[in-house]
Amino acid sequence: MKNLPGLRRLAGLVAATAVALPALAACSTGSADDDKAAPKATTSVDADAFPAKVTTSLGTAEIPEEPERVVTIDYVDADAVLSLGVVPIAAQKVTWGGTEDGSTVWFDEALAEIDGAEAPKRLDMTDGVPTDEIIALEPDLVVGTGGALTEQDYKKLTGAGIPVVGYPGAPWFTLWRDTVELAGQALGRTALAEEVIAETEKSIAEAREAHPQLEGASAAYAYLNPADTSTIGFYNAEENRPKLLAELGLTTPDVVKEVVPADVFYQTMSSERAADVDADVLLTDVESAEEVDVITADPLYSKIPAIASGNLYAEADHSIALPMSAPSPLSIPFAMENFVPKLAAAIDGSGS
Repeated sequence: MKNLPGLRRLAGLVAATAVALPALAACSTGSADDDKAAPKATTSVDADAFPAKVTTSLGTAEIPEEPERVVTIDYVDADAVLSLGVVPIAAQKVTWGGTEDGSTVWFDEALAEIDGAEAPKRLDMTDGVPTDEIIALEPDLVVGTGGALTEQDYKKLTGAGIPVVGYPGAPWFTLWRDTVELAGQALGRTALAEEVIAETEKSIAEAREAHPQLEGASAAYAYLNPADTSTIGFYNAEENRPKLLAELGLTTPDVVKEVVPADVFYQTMSSERAADVDADVLLTDVESAEEVDVITADPLYSKIPAIASGNLYAEADHSIALPMSAPSPLSIPFAMENFVPKLAAAIDGSGS
């Protein structure tokens, strides 16, 4: 894996506010059958941080004291909690773009910076949030700010006496800053959360400065299906992918705003309108290089101006694509180093 300077900076930031405690308790977080010990946080809480109340769309979490056994639901939640010096005891298994162990390279590198830290138990959420398994872990906080938690999940977890931090607005529209801020409030580390946000913003600014061709270019993040080229899908301009592109200086083309309603996460339009996709660069995720050949040769998709002009960026490496849909203080520096240079090349006409 390439060196990730942004993660090194975040690790240093966490270390700078470390408390004088053993780095971590010698315990396992991989089983519900352990002695229920939890790793010690490497950072200290704000003065008078507890009791704390965190209100989200699902309800208000009342947190009487500093949480020690934290379970995270969505990908970004795990990264945000770890960036604040707290190792979750369990986190969602990463099944798209993750490692063989269901983690990510950026999470593992940040975890390795904490002496004695053990990887969290990875929760399989193929069939939804495993509430019974989470309850058995006896957490004193659950953080699920993305959208995977349903109201039924929330009621079951809170009914078991567990404080739960949900999403702040509509599900799947939570931005990475919101997740960090909510995690900071719940963990009593609001000051550190602001520092982590600032450090992450710095990595974005550095990438933006290093690639001036991003500034003002229009970008459409699309879903193109080689097996069914009859439609073109677009993500809402307020979704994480386009929002992170906007932070890099890019704009969302009018066709996306027209097709995708304000309150809808994703929407499709007929490929008969391919010529209307007025974007300087088109981004999509694919399963293989062979799929790129299918897309560019298709009679309908090939009418998209960005494809016709060589301004397509189709990413087949899921680990590189994942940070765009799950941007966090840990994944964003990885994206700035691995995703953004390819994006810049596509804008210059050297696309996929």
